[in-house]
Amino acid sequence: MCGIFGFVANPSSRLNSINSRRILIDLFHRSEPRGRDASGLVTVAKGRAAVYKRPLPPDRFLSEKGFRQFLSKNMAISFDEKSGNLISPFAVIGHCRLVLRGTEVIHANNQPVISGPIVGIHNGLITNELELIKKHEFSHNRGSIDSEIIFRLINQYCEEGNSIRSATAKCFNDIEGTASIAFFRQGGNQLILATNYGSIYISRSNGLVIFASEKAILESFITANKSIIGACSSVESVEADTGELIALETTICDSIDLSNSIFDGITSSKGTNGEILEIKDWPADKQILKRCVRCILPSTYPFIDFDINGTCNYCRDYVVPNLFGEVALERELDKHRSSDGSPDCLVGFSGGRDSSYGLHLLKSNYKMNPIAFSYDWGMVTDISRRNQARMCSQLKIEQILRAADIPAKRRYMRKNIEAWLRRPNLGMVPLFMAGDKFFYSIARQLRNEIKTPLVIFCAGNPLERTDFKGGFAGVREGNHAQRLYAFSAYHKLKIGAFYLAQYILNPSYFNESFFESVMSFFTTFVAKDDFLYLYQYIPWDEQELENTLLNEYGWEKAPYSKNTWRIGDGYTTFINYVFYNIAGFSEFDTFRSQQIRAGIIDREEALKLANQDNQYDMDTLKEFMGQVGLNLEETLTRIGDIPKLY
Repeated sequence: MCGIFGFVANPSSRLNSINSRRILIDLFHRSEPRGRDASGLVTVAKGRAAVYKRPLPPDRFLSEKGFRQFLSKNMAISFDEKSGNLISPFAVIGHCRLVLRGTEVIHANNQPVISGPIVGIHNGLITNELELIKKHEFSHNRGSIDSEIIFRLINQYCEEGNSIRSATAKCFNDIEGTASIAFFRQGGNQLILATNYGSIYISRSNGLVIFASEKAILESFITANKSIIGACSSVESVEADTGELIALETTICDSIDLSNSIFDGITSSKGTNGEILEIKDWPADKQILKRCVRCILPSTYPFIDFDINGTCNYCRDYVVPNLFGEVALERELDKHRSSDGSPDCLVGFSGGRDSSYGLHLLKSNYKMNPIAFSYDWGMVTDISRRNQARMCSQLKIEQILRAADIPAKRRYMRKNIEAWLRRPNLGMVPLFMAGDKFFYSIARQLRNEIKTPLVIFCAGNPLERTDFKGGFAGVREGNHAQRLYAFSAYHKLKIGAFYLAQYILNPSYFNESFFESVMSFFTTFVAKDDFLYLYQYIPWDEQELENTLLNEYGWEKAPYSKNTWRIGDGYTTFINYVFYNIAGFSEFDTFRSQQIRAGIIDREEALKLANQDNQYDMDTLKEFMGQVGLNLEETLTRIGDIPKLY
């Protein structure tokens, strides 16, 4: 079970900042055997509660620069700067987590927990939280730990007029399972300790109260730190199942203002223009990113700069895309349209929204007779396959499927991800998707086989440009209209040189996927590209697209997202997780920024939508890891340890 511990100190304890830090670290180390999956703590000083937590064992957590900075910043509030003496009450509660439910790689699953006006920690396992959520009509939160239900119930009972003791007792009557808790509630001056199975022990010294999960832990702590804390009272247990809840009445502060708490690295700071400068649920050590005042691109975006007004160069340089137009499209289609209903074009079909809608347009609006072709390289999702079936059956379109050696493709991806983790560089992330680039070569083969020269890709939508992928490789992409073949020779050489350098610096990339990666580069950047890209000709309307697919074809959306983009492949969630955690943005931020420039949405809406888009789905990540043969927790923890760009 998890380890919980902490102390409340008044100036009469005569603690100084150095000794307070020492006893906190000692409590962490002594509690570590109870849980090594994640670590966290709450500090409370002068009306301010601050939280720091990481999916790391205590020894690594305590050695982190971010932890040291956090502790120094928040201890400075209660300790004199010159003498280091305690001048106002100071409290700390800490948690060493053993995962019983909810993976530690989801930040919201780790403790401490903030639930409304309560911040607290829990040791134990609640077994009826789903029934309680339904009974009290609580919303489902993103985190999957059972601990939050405890504090939500306590807060609800407090709001109904119960005292904090009565509210805690009522909560304990409701829950099933084990619970030892320590928490603060805004507006109170108490640290509340309670248990229903006896796993909290306390001891008092002059102006100091200390607690821990085990009697032996607390007794050994007192013995080792007697010179710092002085003589302590005997170690007492907080008795279980007696209805007696112990509130440590030691004054902590006038109030606990959780609105200003540092929780997972998030603050409620606002810029001078009133815009919130951060998005919830970014990593714990995340600082506030500077963002363009017009779009939402951050300062970590490759080649970005801001003028004196805070507008980025991508907004300043924006030019309305010049589409070829429907007349030009009809002219191209007329060259190939058959009069007898025989196949007249090949259409690349992933089952995603752009290719599905494009297939609809070509068949229904432009009276073409397409054959759809799809490439399964091991990352096509079940949703995509079902949507492919829906579209082809209702449109009466033949579908040709080409499948790769899927076990090999997944093995190649695993080896390249493992190589990348040894020496992470965001410019190398596209290497993970090298296997899907053979879509282009399959198109070239098929048109020769079935004697149909016109190949159409339902792509070219300028809103979906992801130039940052080349940007992290040192290439500032020009106007290639999303046709990578159209890169200038200079840019092709530059990106090739980047990859070569990375291979030399990290020989792990020289694995069995090497020759496929070389061929992928060739088929993407070198081989002739004379395909027709549908959305270079006609406008792309997200609302019209979604209404058509959902209402006319029963097209299926992903259950975890309101967004219909990027649900057609299994790796997209993973690569967006990588970019988001390291650079602070993902493909969704660039998409929403393009929508702002195009006048489709405003900045406030873009921030809201990007926040929703970036809430990654753990089930999808879990499925992806299972497909490629990687350990989910280990991989995401290693990604979390990569230095951030902010």
